[in-house]
Amino acid sequence: MGIMTVNDITNNEQLAHARPMVGVVPQEVPAAPAISLANFPLFANVSPAVKMLIEKSAVIRHAEPEEELMSRDSRTTDVFFVLSGQVRIVNYSTGGREVAYATASAGSFFGELSAIDGGARSASVVAIDECKLAILPQTTFRDVLLSDARVAFAVMEKLTRIIRSCDQRILDLATLSAYQRVYLELLKLKRPDPVRNGSWIIYPLPTQAQIAALASTTRETVARVLSQLQSDGIVERKSKTLYIRQVAKLEKLCERAGDGPAEPERAAANG
Repeated sequence: MGIMTVNDITNNEQLAHARPMVGVVPQEVPAAPAISLANFPLFANVSPAVKMLIEKSAVIRHAEPEEELMSRDSRTTDVFFVLSGQVRIVNYSTGGREVAYATASAGSFFGELSAIDGGARSASVVAIDECKLAILPQTTFRDVLLSDARVAFAVMEKLTRIIRSCDQRILDLATLSAYQRVYLELLKLKRPDPVRNGSWIIYPLPTQAQIAALASTTRETVARVLSQLQSDGIVERKSKTLYIRQVAKLEKLCERAGDGPAEPERAAANG
């Protein structure tokens, strides 16, 4: 087969239009929806002029799973808006252990701290799955904040939630054992079982390393906690699902002091 030139393609297209196939009804192919940061929840009520500014300044980026989008201590100042997919906001100890701060999904944004104060990044951000993001330069983000009080107030509300979450995390680290922090994270992850009324599940169950990052502990500690909870009949694991059979006991364990493999049994005996 010879190489087809641009002229050959053009001539073939002209012939196709000139001699339509008999009995074939041409169908319109729906256009793919346009990606627009101006329709992002944060900017839902801004003026047309501000929306135009956002559209002109935004850059769309795609990310693969485990791709690093932002690195702690870097001097970049762009703001990222998650259009699809999920990312995790993390930090790392000097030994390389991951400490999870939060997960951001579609409709969330991150990077606003450096855009506001010009300082270095305070955390790293890694894609969990395939992501589509919009990136806004610092200057445009600041212009939007100054032009629309509603956007500025929404950003302040997010910063307030971050402060409250940090306060609670500091309290947990100061007053709860590593075992108790794992119990607490399991309770945060639970959802009502759609099959059994009054039952709770965690699906999909995060990896032990991911739970450890959330609880600021080690993967080995998480493994011991899950093993002990299963031995005591408090939880049951089946494939990627963790069934919480006795949620009241798990909640009670969070109130108990101690940090050892026998902690669930001691709590039950003393309770």
